[in-house]
Amino acid sequence: MRFLIFVNLAGKAAAILVGWTSPVAALALWFAPDALVAYHLFAPQAQGFVRMHRRFSTGSREVWLTIDDGPDPEDTPRILELLAAQGARATFFVIGENAAQHPELIRAITAAGHEVAHHTHTHPLATFWCASPDRVRRELDLAFNALRASGITPTRFRPPAGIKNFWLARALRTRGLTGVGWSARGLERWSHEAAAVADRVLRHLAPGAILLLHEGPRVPAAIRVQAIRLVLERLQAQGYRVVVPTPGQLAD
Repeated sequence: MRFLIFVNLAGKAAAILVGWTSPVAALALWFAPDALVAYHLFAPQAQGFVRMHRRFSTGSREVWLTIDDGPDPEDTPRILELLAAQGARATFFVIGENAAQHPELIRAITAAGHEVAHHTHTHPLATFWCASPDRVRRELDLAFNALRASGITPTRFRPPAGIKNFWLARALRTRGLTGVGWSARGLERWSHEAAAVADRVLRHLAPGAILLLHEGPRVPAAIRVQAIRLVLERLQAQGYRVVVPTPGQLAD
């Protein structure tokens, strides 16, 4: 992060120095570092501000299914049934507000042998990238409090849509949270069929993949839960186990 900030400031200084003699070069020097910073804030695969693990190490045909935005009173019980039927384990990246409203679902997730992880308290998709240090702390700590009320202390974190923040790395480090991204996602909100979501998630399937799907009312009705069912069925047909990796397995 320090390197990105240094590059940005150096570009601004250089733009001022050459501004009177070469306006075009000055504009490029002024705005190019901003584009670099924006890339590392908004691109899910970027690692400049916060390390987000996108795969895990395994010598077997195993993948990690992660489900964001719950818990949801309609979807979570059905997802748990699907996972149990397939003998699969998953990580639920839950929103703190939802966890506070439905502690019984948090308990049901853990009782079934799955992991509960941290996905901010309010899911501030549009504003998380520019949130102040205090706002970042509140998003983390309020969700922590909601989960601890159900006996959960999360160790893994995913920001909304993978968007980072200038202050996030230190906030995660001081709370013992590890950032987790993904190697494939369903993009359910922009799809109309569950089969298309499953095709997208599994297109480049390989051992160690981290798969991202969603639950809750923001997912179109025709896709809710059905996409997860199709993904689980196809994984089983291809001989893949759905597991939750240990911390030591996290790779790039």
